[in-house]
Amino acid sequence: MLTLSDVHAAREAVDEVARQTPLEHSNTFSEQTNAEIHLKLENLQRTGSFKIRGAANRIAQLTDAETEAGVVTASAGNHAQGVALAAERAGVDAKIVMPQYAPVSKVDATKSYGARVVLHGADYDAAQTRAHEIEREESRTYVHAFDDEFVMAGQGTIGLEIAEAIPRVDTVVVPIGGGGLISGVATALKGELDDVRVVGVQASGADSAARSLSKGRRTATTGVDTIADGIAVSEVGERTFPVIRERVDEVVTVSDEEIALALTLLLERSKTLVEGAGAVALAAVRERAFDYDDGEVIVPTLCGGNIDLNQLTTVVMRGLVQMGRYLRIRTELKDRPGALEGLIELISTNDVNIYAIRHDRTSRDIAVNAADVVLDLETRDEDHGAALVAALEEHGYDVEVLV
Repeated sequence: MLTLSDVHAAREAVDEVARQTPLEHSNTFSEQTNAEIHLKLENLQRTGSFKIRGAANRIAQLTDAETEAGVVTASAGNHAQGVALAAERAGVDAKIVMPQYAPVSKVDATKSYGARVVLHGADYDAAQTRAHEIEREESRTYVHAFDDEFVMAGQGTIGLEIAEAIPRVDTVVVPIGGGGLISGVATALKGELDDVRVVGVQASGADSAARSLSKGRRTATTGVDTIADGIAVSEVGERTFPVIRERVDEVVTVSDEEIALALTLLLERSKTLVEGAGAVALAAVRERAFDYDDGEVIVPTLCGGNIDLNQLTTVVMRGLVQMGRYLRIRTELKDRPGALEGLIELISTNDVNIYAIRHDRTSRDIAVNAADVVLDLETRDEDHGAALVAALEEHGYDVEVLV
């Protein structure tokens, strides 16, 4: 099983490629939670996520023959970029197999770090199958995203940095996908500190580790579905699971709505951009998914910041809905002059801003002399939105809240 010595041994290789990321105290989230919150900003890491740490350590272990043959892996995102840059820094040829429909931004980023990208298949499983074919055909070394002890040890250097920066930390909260990150971090923290708790967090739509712990054996999640694509893994690793079972104190889950809210608050209040997986640790703290005392020193690990801009728009909107600051309603108007103006005037009177209006006279679901209206509205909070709906209904409007 992975040891503290393995993590320490990884440090030199990791430090040659990765940077030591900041650990910043957050007044905002400390006030919101009544705890002492320090954010581990791994979203500021080279390539935008922690993955480069494990990749750098794995590639550093290659023999001369393996270095000559090169490496291969499959990934649709962060691992691809981590392997690409680590290999480029070590002078090792890297092939990365990515699904054909991987975001162009991630494909371009992986290429920019020096790797040769092979687009294959409709999803990650197809890409991984092709990567293993290349492994056999070209005698390349396959760099696993999480289920490799050298990769786990590299990720564990985050734990060493936390222990050195805040030796009095009470709880460190870590995302779990396949388990490589938390295995390394828990090994480092439990080895360095006498009394520290490690809490793992999964998205509720990708909760293999939580299921596995409850059943006492590795258990896959069918139908993985979450906005936290960086941890959208169907089954925790064969090598990582025993480490999690022995060294992680608790594993909890958070919903996509809670993830979206945490991501939006990080962006608005801390000016910190993370991806869905990068927000789950803070989401668990904010939602008290696990118990903690007032004043407890807690470090949520923000593991990555590589979010597609189209997805960012969607997630932020969901976050605003959770905060009660975005409201979409439908109502019906008499199709006569001034009807829409009257509705807009009433909304304005209630200090609500209008993002968009869709006005439809042709819907078969309404009377011939009526118009269907959908409005996207900016409100201050849930109470403000509820007050608007009440005012509209008081004036005779039949209101349906859509989001």
